[in-house]
Amino acid sequence: MLLSADDYRAEAELFIEAISREHYLHLAGHKPTLELDAIYSRHPGLFTREAVESLRADPSDRHLLMFAFDGLLGNQSSELEEELARLEATLEVEADGERIGFRQVAVAMANEADTGRRAALESARDALAADKLDPLHREVLERSHQLCRDLGWKGYASAYADLRALDFDGLARQTRNFLARTDSGYADVVDPELDRVGVPALGKLRRSDLPRLFRADHLDGPFAAARMVPALRETLAGIGIDLDAQANVTLDADPRPTKSPRAFCSTPRVPEEIYLVVAPVGGRSDFDALFHEAGHTEHYAHVDPSLAFEHRHLGDNAVTESFAFLVEQLVSEPAWLEDVLGVEDATDSVAHARAAKLVMLRRYAAKLDYELELHAPSPDWAAMPARYADLLGGATRINWPRASWLSDVDGGFYVACYLRAWALETHWRTALHERFGERWYTVPDAGDWLRRLWREGQRLDAEDLLEATLGEELSFDRLASELTETVA
Repeated sequence: MLLSADDYRAEAELFIEAISREHYLHLAGHKPTLELDAIYSRHPGLFTREAVESLRADPSDRHLLMFAFDGLLGNQSSELEEELARLEATLEVEADGERIGFRQVAVAMANEADTGRRAALESARDALAADKLDPLHREVLERSHQLCRDLGWKGYASAYADLRALDFDGLARQTRNFLARTDSGYADVVDPELDRVGVPALGKLRRSDLPRLFRADHLDGPFAAARMVPALRETLAGIGIDLDAQANVTLDADPRPTKSPRAFCSTPRVPEEIYLVVAPVGGRSDFDALFHEAGHTEHYAHVDPSLAFEHRHLGDNAVTESFAFLVEQLVSEPAWLEDVLGVEDATDSVAHARAAKLVMLRRYAAKLDYELELHAPSPDWAAMPARYADLLGGATRINWPRASWLSDVDGGFYVACYLRAWALETHWRTALHERFGERWYTVPDAGDWLRRLWREGQRLDAEDLLEATLGEELSFDRLASELTETVA
């Protein structure tokens, strides 16, 4: 039976609540298995072709439409996705007589000091992925492309341009300009940090060396595990948020054997039931992850409960990602490092953060171009591995292998959310500095300003929220300037 828009909205909210809580319970280590089939079976009318076609007839239901369409894509390839998850969880890589779980290879590479050993680990992982995983990734992709055509779109990129109401070509022009503007200063920012962690310079650097750069164990000193949650509490208190007194937020920091090692935010009911989950390990990247997820947490926790379901749970994720990046960015700010962690000289930490961020942004700019080619109406499948390596390698100046040309693709052009969120964060941060000073995180009025933004949930897309709040157009110019042009 086809649901009305209102009935669909109500059932979708029940589904999101159940699926989000299930993910929380599993990833937080409360239960060993992730049981999703029963949840999907209770909501058979959500993810059907009929539901997609009905919602597509009403342009005002765009966010519900994308929810239905994403679910339909997932449903038609669920057995392939389950097999991919099973293989990734059970496969082992063998290198130099040692066996390492497939998902643990990146961790091993980050902690491996020898560049040859890192390369061997990546090569073994890539060979296993090409043999066991790529055929499944390819079939998922081809099914998704065919469904888009069956529903009347020219292709996958055309479908998500409509669903996200985004001009992908226009965004790609902006990100190519970002690449051009940061090109001349790229090596000046990144090469010193590569040298500090003992890996080759750009041009000679291999992708297998990147985990070592991001790990940056020489910076571990002030980023102790015991300081993670207290530092977050202190920071939020500065803008008038008592983390422990938030009735709608559960801070889950208890150790459990099967708990995810990375912080995450789970949102079964927005804003009434939000979980911030952390297993403190310490290190710079662990702080980054916690503060990023805390940005999501506080955004969702302050959403106006009277908003429609799709504006509380769905919408343009560039918005919530921008607030996550805003809070995460504090971990790279000299004043915050001095005030909260007692770092007397933050020069090395700030320089590393800038280099890592610039590498990531240039990589994502190249990923957008690549995904636009991959998801074109008639992609040249045989050419795609080489295009992937050429585009990402050219943007990063890293010897980029072809092997992950299928696995290094996020569904639904989420790459566009991340890119726009990085740019949007610079607008929010500049406004906070202008209104409340460099140490805005110590000013309760800054918290009030943010809470007014957070109340909007994701009712407005990123560009519309920026226009309504600051009267500005989204731009990558400030991002390019602060990452390269301020280097002495």
